[in-house]
Amino acid sequence: MQTTTAPAFAERLWPSPAGWVAVPALAAMLGVVLLPLSPVAAAVGAVLALVAAGLAAARLATRVRVEGGELHAGDAHVPVGLLRAPRALDADATRHELGPGLDARAHVCLRGWVGTAVRVELDDPADPTPYWVVSTRRPADLVAALGGAGADGDGSPAA
Repeated sequence: MQTTTAPAFAERLWPSPAGWVAVPALAAMLGVVLLPLSPVAAAVGAVLALVAAGLAAARLATRVRVEGGELHAGDAHVPVGLLRAPRALDADATRHELGPGLDARAHVCLRGWVGTAVRVELDDPADPTPYWVVSTRRPADLVAALGGAGADGDGSPAA
């Protein structure tokens, strides 16, 4: 019998409530557009749009996890042993890291509807990527799963 261990950290970055409101709104708009053709076409189009938009929103919900000694952020993954100095970023620090503080070589797993993130340095001489910035709603938990000491919420390491 094979046993499975739970990941040290697992999160699905679901769309915000506003993102979910957009799903039926999109379906309703398509229904209105098709209404001049026929009420049946409008209803069928709206239902198909509702299903398609719902599936697209679910597909866009990126997974972030620390499992099997690796950090997985969407489709990308890196061994935890190559990561140094994980740092939780609050909303302001995240904006800075993704704006004026961003190194163009950095790997970014960003979801615009998630306001916080974790920055972690990459210590791999064979990889030109200096660090990763990963969106997460639970930055302190991700930092802890990566073996960091946590952060005090302002984007700087805890004392």
